[in-house]
Amino acid sequence: MLKGKNITFSYSDSAKGKIQILKDISFHINKGDFIGLIGASGSGKTTFIKHLNGLLKADCGEIFFEGQNIYEKKYPLSQLRKEVGLVFQYPEQQLFGRTVLKDTMYGPLNLGMSEQDAKKSAIDSLELVGITEALTQVGLDEKLWQQSPFELSGGQKRCVAIAGVLAMQPKILVLDEPAAGLDPETKCDIFEILQKIRKQRNAAIVLVSHHMEDVAQFANRVWVMYNGKIVMDDTPEEVYKRVEELEEMNTIT
Repeated sequence: MLKGKNITFSYSDSAKGKIQILKDISFHINKGDFIGLIGASGSGKTTFIKHLNGLLKADCGEIFFEGQNIYEKKYPLSQLRKEVGLVFQYPEQQLFGRTVLKDTMYGPLNLGMSEQDAKKSAIDSLELVGITEALTQVGLDEKLWQQSPFELSGGQKRCVAIAGVLAMQPKILVLDEPAAGLDPETKCDIFEILQKIRKQRNAAIVLVSHHMEDVAQFANRVWVMYNGKIVMDDTPEEVYKRVEELEEMNTIT
């Protein structure tokens, strides 16, 4: 679905000039993939994923979504950002809606969905991430959808933020450390939710993590980033055999 060729990217620094972050990266994401993207801090992971939906544009190289070059002049980047959903680290910090439901509806409405379709998509997405089930357990049923998202627990806020991206019906979901800062039980819940998303929506998932164990159980492929490059792209079993190389890159944590 998404393919990149020879992606290179640099930031400009007033004191140091251009600092190269990504170096000649080529990649592909297939339908239904669950890719774990691992690498030490500073390896370029977050900068790289911002290229997947056009938030950053490569200095050189090409990216194709379903065969179309996203760097062509008239390519609709707003449509790409619907198809490739990005969930940043601590996404609950981006919640702002007056109610849980309105917050989850914001993305679909912004993309031009009707009120009715946006509401349906938001509700489906909230149910998929387990919010309805959690509400029923405390005897509130759907009433919590009308509460402020800021009144929820940390894990519920994280789920609502993910639901807000899911409500746009992306074909690829990219998550930057989605379980960061959560307790072990809630962290496990998040990974189970990602499995449900992959199964029920048939969406490809790219999961960014510092921790190999976070992706070992779920990923069918692992990308290892080091010094601005994807230096490994293989099954978890094959990647994790290369222990000495991973240790040298400070990837094992």
